[in-house]
Amino acid sequence: MLNRTILVGRLTKDPELRYTPSGVAVATFILAVNRTFTNNQGEKEADFLNCVVWLRPAENVANFLKKGSLAGVDGRLQSRSYEDQSGNRIFVTEVVAESVQFLEPKSGSSTNGNQNNNGGYHGQENQNKGGNDPFANEGKPIDISDDDLPF
Repeated sequence: MLNRTILVGRLTKDPELRYTPSGVAVATFILAVNRTFTNNQGEKEADFLNCVVWLRPAENVANFLKKGSLAGVDGRLQSRSYEDQSGNRIFVTEVVAESVQFLEPKSGSSTNGNQNNNGGYHGQENQNKGGNDPFANEGKPIDISDDDLPF
């Protein structure tokens, strides 16, 4: 069986970061994803999808994304239910993110010296398996201008 969801959209508001009683970070956000077709009036519609991300990626999302940020989410769909204060059963379907990509450059100056340079979080670190890293700079600064960047 396969449960995989890949989305690209914009956050509808700033992510909400919380911590479980045991100190585990969890961030929630809503991603607006455009549909590929138009309605009867010729207008594009969007789906507003609840997303949740855990641990260090949750803190990264909360620190670097905000309302309107373009993000890519790779994860799985999850359904759950709970009972609200009135005793009603509430059903929730959400995307549990395994990877969140920041698809736009961060505006303004970086306040975190440890910002992830690949623009997002991956559940597993990329490893150089070939032995020859063409991007290794032996600790020296890289001479690159903003005109060289593709975004």
